[in-house]
Amino acid sequence: MQQDFDAVVIGSGPNGLSAAITLQQAGLSVLLLEGKDTIGGGLRTAALTLPGFLHDVCSAIHPMAAISPFLTSLPLAQHGLELIYPEVAAAHPLDDGSAAVLKKSLEETALSLGSDADTYLRLMRPVVAGFSSLVPDILGPLRFPKHPLIMARFGLNALTSATHLAKRFHTPQARALWAGMAAHAIQPLSNLTSSAIGLVLLASAHAQGWPVPKGGSVAIANALASYFTSIGGKIETGTYIRTLSQLPAARALIFDVTPRQLLEIAGDRFSALYKWQLQRYRYGMGVFKIDWALDGPIPFTAPACRQAGTVHLGNTLEEIAADELASSRGLHPRKPFVLLAQQSLFDTTRAPEGKHTAWAYCHVPHGSKADMTAIIEQQVERVAPGFKKLILAKHTMDTAQVEAYNPNYIGGDINGGIIDIGQLYTRPALRWSPYKTSAKGMYICSSATPPGGGVHGMCGYHAAKKALKDVFGA
Repeated sequence: MQQDFDAVVIGSGPNGLSAAITLQQAGLSVLLLEGKDTIGGGLRTAALTLPGFLHDVCSAIHPMAAISPFLTSLPLAQHGLELIYPEVAAAHPLDDGSAAVLKKSLEETALSLGSDADTYLRLMRPVVAGFSSLVPDILGPLRFPKHPLIMARFGLNALTSATHLAKRFHTPQARALWAGMAAHAIQPLSNLTSSAIGLVLLASAHAQGWPVPKGGSVAIANALASYFTSIGGKIETGTYIRTLSQLPAARALIFDVTPRQLLEIAGDRFSALYKWQLQRYRYGMGVFKIDWALDGPIPFTAPACRQAGTVHLGNTLEEIAADELASSRGLHPRKPFVLLAQQSLFDTTRAPEGKHTAWAYCHVPHGSKADMTAIIEQQVERVAPGFKKLILAKHTMDTAQVEAYNPNYIGGDINGGIIDIGQLYTRPALRWSPYKTSAKGMYICSSATPPGGGVHGMCGYHAAKKALKDVFGA
């Protein structure tokens, strides 16, 4: 049978784009299909509130993009991508007016932690020193590490729960900074492996920084797409795939979707065992998101927060741990952990002169329909009195709207499935290669595969490399 393309990639999120690029770089003919009218998946930017105010619809700050071995290997700057690095990567205010501060400098970060400075340095110096060796193994499938001793030292801490590792710290500032980092895992801080994401985020800040893409997160997607088409790739938008019959003939199919959609599209082609494993795949907590158009910068009490690209709101470790546990059990905390980004402080293209944007979300139970607007705004007001008076307009998304925006976000789960000990390296199924389905020539490359969520493109890269080896002998 004549092949219309060597490979077809379904879904144009960062992983779909990365898979398509990897295949096209190998000299294949590649078609990238996107169901929406615009590419990007979690990498979209839109005027959600008022004219002139640009808001990131999903992802906003990109520490993983800055350290991704694949993304950093591409000439994305030549295709329009400009990354801006705030001096303060993240800040964590407390009710007493103080704040822990995460900067590129280990020493400056440690100084914000008072008597825990030496403890922080002892924890993070080895991770940062070996980070360039760790990253390829951290951002990949389970395999024997290239640097086993460095990985073993990292793993001893990464595999523990965040609440266990937090016992090393004694100051409220250090414990809060750690809790905010670990809460990016979107699971109870008492879970095993919940320390892993916290360590990686801290190390990425010290190794590179937490960048803001000029013009919005869509700039990353546009740069990837521009590079892909410049080397001969083809993109079609507005083509939502529901069945295999919609696809042109190809030797390899790469799906940037989660198990639920993969079953809907191609379930009848899979073995009974593989279908059973996909059906048992677990999705995690959802998010409730707000974007604001503001009349000025957020008036945080702690000066460091006014200089930070990201601000973690939740006060103490104890509060954050309790809130994350409650959300995982189907409850809605009255003072939830809130992740807030203020990109317009560093990127003047985001808002009219003198005005600003802000982006925030909190974790909620899977599939929650609750309106968390007032609760999130009160969490900001708590550490930035006068914030509410600056609001010119707002745009909100509950978990159903988050999923409607991107079908990979089942129940509002932006990680494409919970990344706990049961699914850390066995996502989406327990197989020799997590990217290879049971059907010949079909692969999955979404964040439902290792290394999971985040804008790094490594799920797509690894899936494409597997397809190249299996199907094309490359």
